[in-house]
Amino acid sequence: MNAVTASRPVILRPQLAAISLVGSCLVTLGVFLSGFVIAEPAPYEIFMAGLVGLWALFGLRISRATAPLTVLLVLFMIGGILSLTVMADLGTGPMYMAVTGFLCLTAVFFAAIIEDRHQRLPLILNAWVAAAIMTALLGILGYFGAIPGAANFTLYDRAKGAFQDPNVFGPFLVGPSLYLLHGLLTQPLSRAPLKVAGLLVLTLGVFLSFSRAAWALDLFCAVALVFVMLLKQRSGLFRLRILVMTLSGALFVVAALAVALQSDQVASLFSSRTQLVQDYDGGHLGRFDRHRLGFVMAMEKPFGIGPMVFSTMFPEDEHNVLLKSLTSYGWLGFVAYVTLILWTLSLGFRFLLLERPWQPYLMVAWITLIGHVGIGNVIDTDHWRHFYLLLGIVWGCAALEHRHRRQPRSGTSA
Repeated sequence: MNAVTASRPVILRPQLAAISLVGSCLVTLGVFLSGFVIAEPAPYEIFMAGLVGLWALFGLRISRATAPLTVLLVLFMIGGILSLTVMADLGTGPMYMAVTGFLCLTAVFFAAIIEDRHQRLPLILNAWVAAAIMTALLGILGYFGAIPGAANFTLYDRAKGAFQDPNVFGPFLVGPSLYLLHGLLTQPLSRAPLKVAGLLVLTLGVFLSFSRAAWALDLFCAVALVFVMLLKQRSGLFRLRILVMTLSGALFVVAALAVALQSDQVASLFSSRTQLVQDYDGGHLGRFDRHRLGFVMAMEKPFGIGPMVFSTMFPEDEHNVLLKSLTSYGWLGFVAYVTLILWTLSLGFRFLLLERPWQPYLMVAWITLIGHVGIGNVIDTDHWRHFYLLLGIVWGCAALEHRHRRQPRSGTSA
């Protein structure tokens, strides 16, 4: 009996390694598919639903470290389900909540598999970069009419790549841009040309989305990354390198954008979009007026009003994720969402500068998440696939840190 028991791990170990490898490859493909959401349900939903189900069969483990993420997302969903009960006509409400539930599940899934193996982090980020570059190229080429079916990749004279909305397309590119920028600042210069080329494509894609939120997000994240890295690095020489490369990159990007602005079409739309307050922002029932009226109304609706109902009462949707959580997920969903965001950001901040193998990925995800929380004041992010990926990365890295601290300290060096 002892001999059989002792031999069992030896037999299972190659099989488990093979399963883990296949699983990691499938995760990479799933993240890559997140960049192509022309129609819903998108390939990402179908593939990830199958992948999560398959992974659960092989023992998807939710640890104590990621349990708060799961509980808060469940409470968020319960709030959304309760909001359905006050709707006179359910319409597409149940499907909307089903999508929310699926995306919440993906956040828990990513956190769990990252905690299981931190080596999956570079696969996830590289897949995100590949998807971002490909969808950005579709948006850029489509914008200039350089490919057949170019109209499929633009909307209202704005690049949208393989997305339905330029306002989602632009922010999707920011996380990969930050990851490339981090590599450019920290890795050998021999790897710089490919990263510079990728950054140029992604920056142009963000620019041609003509999304003010995406522009602000991209700028904020780049500046925040440089600031955090200057805090982290003690070497004066390294800090000088960061400053020189950052300034050089900024000048290069400005030059590239100056070339793009030579197009009358680009220049005209750029001039229009750079106005701080658009016609649909100010005035009676404009974006900001809707926010005010919506928050006042939500104070009298503990269960909310149901998803997609706000736009039947006002000219447009909420365009504010806090207001969205109140109207579509009720007071319970709002409290759960705010708690989740504050908890997530505090976790990332605590572990941000620790020297760990997963530290660069945590830094990129945490900064990008802060930016998304900021732009959530002017846009709805509750159904953005990459937003839940960011949540999963931060919680997965936090779980890795908790496990690292629980491990017994060895007296000998590894």
